[in-house]
Parts: sequence; structure tokens; C-alpha cells
Amino acid sequence: MILLDRPDLDAILNQLHATRATPKERQRKLEKTIRDEARRLKGSNRKVSSSAGVADRDNKHAESGWFKEQCKLLDLDSLAKQGKLVKSFYKESCPNAEQIVGDITWKHVASKSSLPAKLLIMHFHDCFVRSKTSLWKVLTGRRDGKISTASEALANLISPFSNFNTLKKDFEKKSLTVHDLVVLSGAHTIGVGHCNLFRKRLYNFTGNGDADPSLDAEYAAFLKTKCLNLSDNTSIVGMDRDSSLSFDNHYFKQLKLNQGLFQSDAALLTDNEAANIVEELGANSDKFFSEFAQSMKRMGAIGVLTGSSGEIRKKCNVVNS
Repeated sequence: MILLDRPDLDAILNQLHATRATPKERQRKLEKTIRDEARRLKGSNRKVSSSAGVADRDNKHAESGWFKEQCKLLDLDSLAKQGKLVKSFYKESCPNAEQIVGDITWKHVASKSSLPAKLLIMHFHDCFVRSKTSLWKVLTGRRDGKISTASEALANLISPFSNFNTLKKDFEKKSLTVHDLVVLSGAHTIGVGHCNLFRKRLYNFTGNGDADPSLDAEYAAFLKTKCLNLSDNTSIVGMDRDSSLSFDNHYFKQLKLNQGLFQSDAALLTDNEAANIVEELGANSDKFFSEFAQSMKRMGAIGVLTGSSGEIRKKCNVVNS
């Protein structure tokens, strides 16, 4: 639904690759950290020992045993094989990983205001097809998938043409609730949509050259000035009218006025539970921000690959050969 420009994303990925240490470099850094700590402990033991010779012998054995044990405990692959994501997964192997990613991302966002929407939809794509974020703590330790196909994406992604029952079932398949469905639909507060995803609502909703009666008439007239006919495949429109560059709760306010861009947006008003959530989030921006963070965490836990599953890609956007 959101237009993804490869050059924008590639610029970020290429800069991240340039800062990424090789597996050998990470291992050497990890071993150095462990050995330095072992030497520190050995020095402390010498101070309290009455026999330097015995101390040296004991410390040598202690260092060896301690080193092996710490290597085992800090082996990230071993940790990941437990099948769990953890906080600060890269603390030992790459302490500045999250800061590096954050700095590079914010740098690009500062120069291109449309980028946050593209990154957000990329996260949706990953989670709903094959899983691998706003400001919330993200558990790390994910591995990359070994398969990426267009057909699988089309079969698993949420369709902008879906009715409420279909949307609900699609989210239930991923262990997400109606609440998650409505909250995550709020991501449509930023970004743009292609005309081919909603033009039928304007020009041929039932096959008789008519408009979708659930669409606000004034909003429909506005959209027709952007998407001129049924054959328009190139024009784009902000999904959240007058606020498509700001992450806020304006989407829900617009939706209550029957000004949701897609059929899937309008579908949220056809169910009482979902409509009530739309009302709540539209009235309280802080609640939307808080709930969005929680739903994003739940979505981020879908189909996570760890341990021997998946791989660590040499280039983020290309499966290893």
C-alpha cells in the first residue's frame, strides 16, 4: 500500500553494511573482552594468595576454565538456539549496533520525510510473510529468512480490498486480535497509496460505473482530482489526508468521517468492536501511541527465526548464496 523506492532503502542498507563487522572481527572482540576480564580476576586472586607459585598454577587453570565457560555463555548462536529473543542481544558482539542503526536511520529520515512510512511497511512485510520501529524497546536476536518470493508475499499480506471478516481471519492466523488490527491500521497515518488500490471505489465499485456509497462524497470528489480514471496506475495519494507526513492519530479522526482511503480502512467501521476502538484512538493520541507500540511488539514476534533456522545475511537485502 505504501510506495517503496529501492534507492531510499538501499542507501540505508549500504551505509549499515559499511559499519558491519565480519564474524571473525566480532569473535576476536568477544574473546579479547573475556580474556581481559580473566586477567583482571587473576590479578585480584594473586593479591590474596600466600603462594605465588600455587596462585599462578591455580589462576592458569581458573582462567582456562573460566574462559571456556564464558565463551559458552556468551556464544550468540548458542543463545539464539534457545528460540528466544532477548534484550541487548548484541551487547557483547557489537555493543553499538542499535545506536549505529538508529543514527544512520535518523540521518536519512532527516533528509527524506517520506522514509518512515517506507520503513514501517517493510516491517509489516517481514512480519506477515517471513519475520525477521517509532520509539519502543525491540527484542533482538532474529535471523534472516532463506526464502523470499513475490508470490508468497501476495498470498500473505493484508489486502486493501478486504472486508472485516477477512481482515479478522488474517490477523487471527498470526495470533493477533481485533484490537491489534485496528491499532496497526493506524500506520496508514503516514505514507501514500497507489490509485490502483482504491480507484474502483471511485469509478466502478459495483461494476456499474458507481462510487462506493460508504465513501464520503466530498472526499471521493477530492480523490478523483488525484486519480483521474480507472486506468490510472501511477498516481499516488497521501493515505491520511492533510497529515500523511505526521505520525499521529489523525487517521482515526478521518476514518470516522468515512474518509478512509482503502476498503480495508472502511471495513473497520462495519464491526461494533472495531468501530469502538477507532473512536477511542481518535479521541486520545497518547493512547494510540502507547497501543501502537505494544501491537508492533506483538507483530514483531511473529514467526521469528533463531538458532539454526534462517541465516545471518552478508547483505541485508540479498539471501546468501
